[in-house]
Parts: sequence; structure tokens; C-alpha cells
Amino acid sequence: MSGLAPSSRLHGLDTLRALAIVLVFMNHYRLFVSDGDAFGFWGEVGWVGVDLFFGLSGYLIGNQIFAALRSEHGFSLPRFYARRFLRTLPNFYVVLALYYLWPAFRGDSPLLPLWRFLTFTQNINLNPGTAFSHAWSLCVEEQFYVLLPAVALLIAACRQSLSWAWAAVAASFAAGMLVRSYLWQEHVPGPQSLYGYYKYIYYASWCRFDELVAGVALALLKNYHPRAWQRATSHGNLALLAGLAGAALVLPVFFAHHYDYWVTVFGYPALALSVTLLLVAAMSPASLLYRLRVPGAASLALWSYAIYLLHKQLCIMLKPLLQAQGLGPDGWPAMLVMAALSVLTGWLLYALVETPFMRLRQRYVSSNARC
Repeated sequence: MSGLAPSSRLHGLDTLRALAIVLVFMNHYRLFVSDGDAFGFWGEVGWVGVDLFFGLSGYLIGNQIFAALRSEHGFSLPRFYARRFLRTLPNFYVVLALYYLWPAFRGDSPLLPLWRFLTFTQNINLNPGTAFSHAWSLCVEEQFYVLLPAVALLIAACRQSLSWAWAAVAASFAAGMLVRSYLWQEHVPGPQSLYGYYKYIYYASWCRFDELVAGVALALLKNYHPRAWQRATSHGNLALLAGLAGAALVLPVFFAHHYDYWVTVFGYPALALSVTLLLVAAMSPASLLYRLRVPGAASLALWSYAIYLLHKQLCIMLKPLLQAQGLGPDGWPAMLVMAALSVLTGWLLYALVETPFMRLRQRYVSSNARC
């Protein structure tokens, strides 16, 4: 998203990305900073912001790959990886250095070996409560960035490439449900059910790719089924209502029964469907979500990656400082201060680290779409 020129940005996608980082902030604040029940229902279900990020990533990366495959010059795997890594790694390495070189930043939480982060395997069998634990979602995305192009090229080499592509999408959803079913029965029932749920299911790549696959399916539809895509995006407000209605049905179920078997198995595909409908609405010119420009959403979308990396530990560090000034973590003054400083530090990371590398990328690594 941050690689798009201002004139080519889609306001609907910016709104969804901004919503995603706000939801994640509220969830992390409630879990790691609040002494009570900060942000109520939205603090409890704010983790769905990560799923919204997954859906956006699946569509945007899938669209880049499929558009390049259909172009005259084809898809360049080295160029794709170079552009992805220049986009994601600099910010990540800077924040990772803070955790390892500044003990006060990570606090008392145990820190995994460095190689787990450098290889993006930190999320595999991840114990809850470790430092920089929210990097689990970055591991899932980086694994996705590495695997998807190779799978797409392999399928493209087959004669029935389009049929194989849709079969792979369907098989991915089925595999995800089967794996979650098996792992839930193996690790969740018992006295440490919550611990087992997070370690073996919630953080695991093979259990959490539903929205990524849904985004890829949407990109597949756009690039290879133009008539179906046109029909879908011609009813943007209907897609918006359906996506909101789906979320209104799914989120309360997660709120009340998040760790139950049937929600674990079928809840994530249902959530992926709602995310997909919202993405369709965001790209439908007739949709309210497409036309609406929410003040500040474009900036939050642009800085969201940097904010995501820093906000959790920043708020944990700020909590005792604000309490010393008489500002309890569940009061709105403290919440607003921490939210504002999270945005500010995210902007600084974006401006000082991400922006220079994006300029290098733009100058030296051409986009597959422009080949």
C-alpha cells in the first residue's frame, strides 16, 4: 500500500487498513495495558484487525503476481522478493534491534533467540507472553510472501492453470479447517486450554491463512474472470451491507465462544468471507466505502505497518509513567495520550526508515506491473 502513488490509492482500502490498525491497538491495549476492560467489546474482538490486514495483503500481493503473469514480460521472482523485502524488513530490523539492544524496551518478558525472528519462524509453537509476540502475524505474512509466488508459478506451468488455481484455493480452506479441528482436539481441551489454543492454533501459519487465501481468490477473480469481477463490483453497496452483516453475526460469536471447537474450525472462514465482501465494496466505484474519504485514514493506512511494530511495547512502557502523573490506563486521557504517541512514533519510523528504503526501491527495483 505504501508503494502506491497518492493518485492511485484507493480510499476504501485506506479506510479498511486504518480500521485494522485501530482495532489492533484497542485489542493490545486491553490485553497488555488496561487494568480493566478498556474499549469494551471492541477491545475484546480487536484482534480481527490482523485478519483484515491478512485479507488486504492477500489481495494486494495476489493482484501484483497475477497482473504480472498476464503481462507481456511476465513475472520476475527476484524483483518481487526484492521489492517485498525492501518494504517489510527495514522497519522490522530497526524495531527488532530495540528489543535486543535496549533491555528497558522489552521489559521483563523473555525474548526468543534472534534466529527465530530473522527466519520468520517465531510464530511456530510460540509461547504466549514472550517479548515482541505480536510479530507472529509478520511471520505469517512473510511466509506467505515467500510461498505464494512459487505456488503461482508452479500452477501457471500447468495446462489447466486456472482450474488448478481455484482447486488450490478450495483445498486451502478445507485443509485449514481440518488442521484446526485436529489441533483443537489435541491441544485445547484440558486445564491449559487457552495456552494451547494460542500456541498451536492462533499463532500457527497453517491455521491462520484463511483471509490471505480469500484475498488471493479475489485477485484471481479480478485478473482472470473480468465479467464476474465487473458484476461483483457493480453492487458495491450490497457487498458492503453483506460484509457488515456477516461481521455483525460472526464477531459476537467469537466474543462469546472464541475458543470453542466449532468456532475454531468454521469461524475463521466465515470471518474471511466478511473481509472479502468488505474488500469488494472498497474497490467498487459505486460503493459508499469506495467514495468516502475518512479524515486521517490515508495517513493511518500509510503508517500502519510502523505503528503496528511499535505501539504495543510503547504503551506498556508509558503505563507507569502516566500512572505517576495520576493518569490511570483505563481513563480516556491516558488512552488518548498513548494513541497519539503510538501514531507519532509510527510516523517517525515510517519517515526515517521506511520512506528512504521505499525511495531506493522505486529507483532501483522496478515493479513487476511496469515490466
